[in-house]
Formats: sequence, structure tokens, C-alpha cells
Amino acid sequence: MFAPQPMNRFQKLAAAALVSVLFLIFVGAVVRVTGAGLGCPDWPKCWGCLIPPWKVEQVDLSKIDFEKFQKKAERLGRDPSTVTPEHILESFNPRHVWTEFVNRLCALPVGFFALATFIASFGRPRSQRIVLITSFIGLLLVLVNAIMGAMVVYSGLKPGVLTTHMALAMLLITLQSFTVWRGREDPLQLPLRGTERTATRWWVIGLFVLVVIEGIMGTQIRELTDEMAKFHGGAPREEWIGELEQTWVYVIHRSFSWLILLSACVAWWMTRKHSGGRAGWAANVTLGIVLVQMVLGLIMARVHIHPLSQVLHVGLAGILLSSCVFWICLLWGKGRDERLGKLPIS
Repeated sequence: MFAPQPMNRFQKLAAAALVSVLFLIFVGAVVRVTGAGLGCPDWPKCWGCLIPPWKVEQVDLSKIDFEKFQKKAERLGRDPSTVTPEHILESFNPRHVWTEFVNRLCALPVGFFALATFIASFGRPRSQRIVLITSFIGLLLVLVNAIMGAMVVYSGLKPGVLTTHMALAMLLITLQSFTVWRGREDPLQLPLRGTERTATRWWVIGLFVLVVIEGIMGTQIRELTDEMAKFHGGAPREEWIGELEQTWVYVIHRSFSWLILLSACVAWWMTRKHSGGRAGWAANVTLGIVLVQMVLGLIMARVHIHPLSQVLHVGLAGILLSSCVFWICLLWGKGRDERLGKLPIS
């Protein structure tokens, strides 16, 4: 019978690093939906403080670096001379400030667990030295993405910067998921044989590629909506969102979702058929999330773009990517029963 193995201490630490990133994606989605991305106009401090003010009267203008604000205005095509204390204070929104500040606080465990995982990887056996490399690259990605977070703030959510920020997060999730799986002497494998394993693996790899492409296009769509919102004078989103349907990236993104659903169904069926009637948790989770994402997409496209739907749509995309990686790992190499020269037990 195919049953999950209990995780060792290293895997639990690596899993904590992965969960912290997935949770941060949910929090980041809340920031995007609420429009709080520029709630803290400076970085790493927020309004010149380690703990941001609760109301505009508490803002200490002597702690504000006006030169940075002027350079930011110039990058955005505005006259730097318009950056005055009064202009800066007008942008103060307590709800946005603390939403973004909480987002930054949630990023702290990501760095802590990434560093702890890298340190712990030195104690793994020689056969698992690959986790030393993946955890090191993962730590570097965390540091680079922290810098990208600052660029997101100082660029004024410039298109392209956010997509790069999200793409690096996707790469981090991929590496951390692999590290969790490979962090033991005998990593878990699905009991498939030769050609069955190879064919199923390629289906899942294809699904993984589609999920990555879909995620990148989804980030580009969010950038488009941000740009469109600037030119609609605060009008309700439902009044102008139809313009988005005229863009090629939205049309492809919507069509890709059906291709992902088809690929997920075929890969799940192949895995279940060749592994004794059990698809395994990674396949089940992946197919379940794909179905939920389809429902959320239809709701946002045909019914209402509700903030909760958006947050779930973005957050679940990160979990979907991770489950695809685990699925591929479970199909990599030879199955345990095949290595031992035994028939898989169903």
C-alpha cells in the first residue's frame, strides 16, 4: 500500500520555510486586492519608522527622505518639485499602511526559515548534498526578492517589476518543495514501473510548465488592471473591466485554464491507473486546486470580481505549483518496489 512517510527534522524545517512563503503569497494577495502596495512609501522602514504611525498626525516629516520621494516621482513621469510635505501626507492611509506593514512582518519568517534550512543542510548525509545546493539557492532567492520588494515600492508598482518579483517567488517555491521531498535518505516514490512512470511523469511536467506560464500571465494581468485603474478616475471596477477582455494576455490566460484542467485530469487518471488505484496526495491536491481555480475564475469573469475570490485565486496558485513539484518528485527515478525487485502492493 502506498502510504506517506513521517518527515524527519530537516524536512519539517524545510516544510516550515515552504509554508511561510505560501502564507506570504496569500498576505501579498490581500495587499494587492486592497490597493495597499504603496501603504509604506519607503523601505525598509515605513514612513521613516520601524513601527509605522497609526494616524497622519503622528507622521514625523523629519524622518522622511524627500530625495527618494522626488526620484520616485521623476521615475513615474511627475515633476519632482511637486513633492512637498503636504503632498506626501495626503497619501497617508492608515489601513493601507498597516496592511503593507503586516505583509513585511510576514516576510521575516521566510528569511529565518530559509537561513535555518540552509544551515541544517550541512548536517545531511553525502547522498543528500543536493539539498545543500537547493537550500542555498533558496536563501539567495529570498534575499534577492527582498531587494525586489524594495524595487516594487520605489518603482511605484512599475509593470515588469511585479512580474519578476512573482516569478522569483515561483522559483523559490519550486526549490523549497524539492528540498522538502529530497530531505531524507529514501525519498517517497509512487510505485509505478518503467514506461508507465516515464509517460506519467512527462504529463505532470507538462502540467507544471502550463501552471508556471499561467502564473506569469496572471501577474501581468494584475499589472494591466493596476494601469487601467489609474485612468478611470476611481470608477467601480465592474464598469471598465471589460477592457481587459480585449487584451491578448487575458484571452490566453483564460484559454490556458482549460488546457491545465485537461492536463491535470489526464495526469491524475494515469497516476491512479498505474499505481494500484491510488493517485496519491500530490495528484489529488493538484486536481482539486485546479478545479477550485476554474470555479474562482468563472466567478470573477462572469459574476463578480470579489476580493476574497482574488486572494484565494492568487494564494492557491502557489499551493498548486508546490503540489505539482511534489507530484513530479514522486514520479522521479525508480519506484521503491522496483528498486527492491518487488511488485508494488496495491
